[in-house]
Amino acid sequence: MKEHRARLNLKQEDLAKLVDVRRETIGNLEKGRYNPSLVLAWNIAAVFGVPIEEVFTVEPDAPAERGGQRRRRPGDPAGE
Repeated sequence: MKEHRARLNLKQEDLAKLVDVRRETIGNLEKGRYNPSLVLAWNIAAVFGVPIEEVFTVEPDAPAERGGQRRRRPGDPAGE
């Protein structure tokens, strides 16, 4: 995200104003401390003129998302 911002010569504060968030939010996004809502991600990508996927990526954080075993739920057949 920082690279896209620099390409447009935008400060964190400039981008924050364009997408209607606080400057701290932009800083936290760039440091990976905060995951944006879909709307915020869409708005940021629109400012940069690129697809969302070019700015944000999804990293798995739950065992099931990393290919681990799925949690059984009540009523699930055994062995599946």
